[in-house]
Amino acid sequence: MNIPAELKYSKDHEWVRVEGDVAVVGITDFAQGELGDIVFVDIDQEGETLDAEEVFGSVEAVKTVSDLFMPISGEVVEVNEGLADEPEKVNADAYGEGWMVKIKFSDASEIDNLMSADEYKDHIGG
Repeated sequence: MNIPAELKYSKDHEWVRVEGDVAVVGITDFAQGELGDIVFVDIDQEGETLDAEEVFGSVEAVKTVSDLFMPISGEVVEVNEGLADEPEKVNADAYGEGWMVKIKFSDASEIDNLMSADEYKDHIGG
């Protein structure tokens, strides 16, 4: 299982990559594996400011639908529009082309509250 060391992780299986004052967010390789084949990604919060742990969309797989939770507070400045036509990118490249949103975060200290790769591995029983 792929758990990149440079990323931060939430208990809800989202990952965060900080790029300046923007955080790129997606779901982990573990999460996409648990969901199975992803057939639809529904995110329509672009331009909205959300608090940590608020729902920012959902992912639909063949057998289930799962909410997506904001790992940190901030304004959604970009949604990965490519997932509308190719939701399977989340399965194929969860940490690359399968990213979900970019957030202009409001409180950098929230990032420190997220799990490291080792902590996340322990969280999922790896």
